Amino acid sequence: MAALDIDALRAAPLARDPYDHVIVPGFVQGEALQPLVRDYPRIDRAGSFPVAELQYGPAFGALLDELDGAALRVAIEQKFSLDLAGRPTLVTVRGRCQEKDGQIHTDSKDKIITVLLYLNERWQQPGGRLRILKDGHDVDNFAAAVPTGNGTLLVVKRSDNSWHGHHPFEGQRRSLQMNWMTSEGSKGWHKVRHTLSAAMKKLTAA
Repeated sequence: MAALDIDALRAAPLARDPYDHVIVPGFVQGEALQPLVRDYPRIDRAGSFPVAELQYGPAFGALLDELDGAALRVAIEQKFSLDLAGRPTLVTVRGRCQEKDGQIHTDSKDKIITVLLYLNERWQQPGGRLRILKDGHDVDNFAAAVPTGNGTLLVVKRSDNSWHGHHPFEGQRRSLQMNWMTSEGSKGWHKVRHTLSAAMKKLTAA
């Protein structure tokens, strides 16, 4: 059984205020979330880690296959009126959040689409809830707040005003990010950067 509810993505409205994005609560279907939490990579440090650097169980591996499949790509292409065929993808994973995370930013210009999938069973903390922001200065000036639990999906079309961020939180916060990139070169640069960052985190934690 597929873990992802592609039909829910197709049915979800495309929000255009203040930039193009889609939020799909419960994108991970029903009982699929608990095995994903169980098989999620064990990450005990803050930061984004390339998926190739991590160990994980079979349910998480199957999720990666689904994310790499044509069904998700086509649904996103139709939603955002884009052609992503042939564009490379980059997957990174987070397991923990630190106080300085969540600062307001837009994604880099070599990212076309950002997919965020939250793999927390529930989320009751006031911090760590990503917000779709109306400007690059005030985290409380937001158009939407993204549920951080229960397999919520956020898809954002990158633009110069696609600001997002959240109030501080420190602790476990599981999220998977997948980006469609402008080129293989940009994908490679980001992959090297994340790999070096992960290596430095291992050294400082030792």
